[in-house]
Amino acid sequence: MNAAMECERCESPLERGDLRCAVCGRQAPDTGQRDTALSIQVLRCGSCGAAVSYDATVGAPNCSFCDSVMHLEEIVDPVEQTEGFVPFRTSRESARARLKQWLGDQGFFRPSDLATRSRLESLKAIYWVAWVCDARALVTWAADSNEGSRRSAWAPHSGTVHLEFDDLLVSASRGLSEQEIHALARHYPVHAVAEEATGLADGEPVAVETFDVQRSQARRRIVSAIHRSAAAQVEAYHIPGVRFRKVHTSALLEGLDTRRLALPAWVFTYRYKDRLYRAVVSGEDAEGITGSVPFSYARLFLVIGIVGVVLLLILAAIAAA
Repeated sequence: MNAAMECERCESPLERGDLRCAVCGRQAPDTGQRDTALSIQVLRCGSCGAAVSYDATVGAPNCSFCDSVMHLEEIVDPVEQTEGFVPFRTSRESARARLKQWLGDQGFFRPSDLATRSRLESLKAIYWVAWVCDARALVTWAADSNEGSRRSAWAPHSGTVHLEFDDLLVSASRGLSEQEIHALARHYPVHAVAEEATGLADGEPVAVETFDVQRSQARRRIVSAIHRSAAAQVEAYHIPGVRFRKVHTSALLEGLDTRRLALPAWVFTYRYKDRLYRAVVSGEDAEGITGSVPFSYARLFLVIGIVGVVLLLILAAIAAA
């Protein structure tokens, strides 16, 4: 079966490994061909579980995501395979400069010397993996809203809406968290892709994360992400009023097309005082950055103290009056 096949009922794309259509559930036609078992070697992280393609030229025994020790593992018939690579456009120097700027812009409740006292422990280039989806769905919803409530606090509302999802990014990465990917997603154009991973300008090899889920599991994760996105769109644009509660949504897929891409990133590990933190910079757009930073409890207690003193002065003034 190849990627060009379509469902006989709803004409949605069918791919290698699909037993049923992801949209209407019709059984995929028997092509009369048996898939040849595919076996590849990957490096598996013993901590975060990320798997990257085994490449002797990379030669790094530590995980590019969390710096933990990796071990060699063989995966038999990994159905999901990367189809394209978004090229690196952010240089190592640009990524480091962006990190320093970001550390200095973290706000009042972060240490004032965060940018100057932080020490870089490691910096690695990585391709992480995701599905990019185009989908259509009929979404039904029901909720209580303040719109039309009259004497009561809430009034029931419901409706149906056709929604389209273009270039919806669904993470397949084990090395990056959902929060990190949500922060970086809009900094990745997903149309200008290459067929193969490219090294950096200085020839430095790049670790490539692999898809290591079966096709059926991938479909479930993609459909769940579409349902979550549909619910978010309904809450943002389709429920009348300014307050609502008890939102229930159901999405019926009408079309689904997926691509499997690898996206570039710079993964930093930096140390502030005696603790390690991680930051991730988009390898396509350096403006995309996210990560963990230390919290300044000294500044929090200072604010609490100032507020307490102000309240005491106000109370004293009231008592004197």
